[in-house]
Amino acid sequence: MAKSSYHEYAFEEFVTKEEPFYLPVGHEVELFEAAYAKKLPVLLKGPTGCGKTRFAEYMAHRLGPVPLITVACHEDLTATDLVGRYLLEGQETRWLDGPLTRAVKAGAICYLDEIVEARKDTTVLIHPLTDHRRILPIERRGQVVQAHENFLLVISYNPGYQSVLKDLKHSTRQRFVAIEFDYPPEEREREIIRHESGLSEQDAGSLARLGAKVRNLREHGLQEGVSTRLLIYAGTLMSSGVAPRLACQVAVVQALTDDKEVAQSLQEVVDAIFPE
Repeated sequence: MAKSSYHEYAFEEFVTKEEPFYLPVGHEVELFEAAYAKKLPVLLKGPTGCGKTRFAEYMAHRLGPVPLITVACHEDLTATDLVGRYLLEGQETRWLDGPLTRAVKAGAICYLDEIVEARKDTTVLIHPLTDHRRILPIERRGQVVQAHENFLLVISYNPGYQSVLKDLKHSTRQRFVAIEFDYPPEEREREIIRHESGLSEQDAGSLARLGAKVRNLREHGLQEGVSTRLLIYAGTLMSSGVAPRLACQVAVVQALTDDKEVAQSLQEVVDAIFPE
């Protein structure tokens, strides 16, 4: 099996110098630390914009910091994109490792965001890395790379968003310990909005209250509740001088739906919380 050391790569750009802001809402920190210590692959599942990516960044810093290589998965992402490819340079070819191979060799955390968006061959590729073998076969080079002792595979997905055709296969999900995320409680969300947007505590509290009320509309024609990310966007606009109603209209109402009746219902909630 091929082995490689951390020093083959310059990973400074993948190491966060400052600790990312993250407020724990349950046992997710201690669970991730335990999984990392035992090298158990981790699945982060929860709705869009609830803090999964920020959590991964926070834990990478907390645990070392250790390098964190994030791959945003999409339908055109292939196994070759992750593992690597041969490049033609003049009259010669040169092998270039992909992000997963680099992480495996150097002992980084590899975070595959929204894994179900990737092609099926990509999902199958990660299976040997998620059991006792911890290996990455590189078929084009005839190599099998043993994962560095510090390597950890982390994936995420939104179980309420994907269609049946894009759901995470049981053969894959049962290879991971799963940490479930949801939108934070109102008081925690207020603090997150205040910190990230620079709003006053009162205005941040109003946005957190808006988030709670909008999420209750999911049973009334709204496909997905408003994310903490969108509430932060609204708060950022407000702290820049944009009127609250307008900020919420563009960052919440229009971002969530194109349905005029649903948008009207959302706007009524906004108007009730931010009366002129």
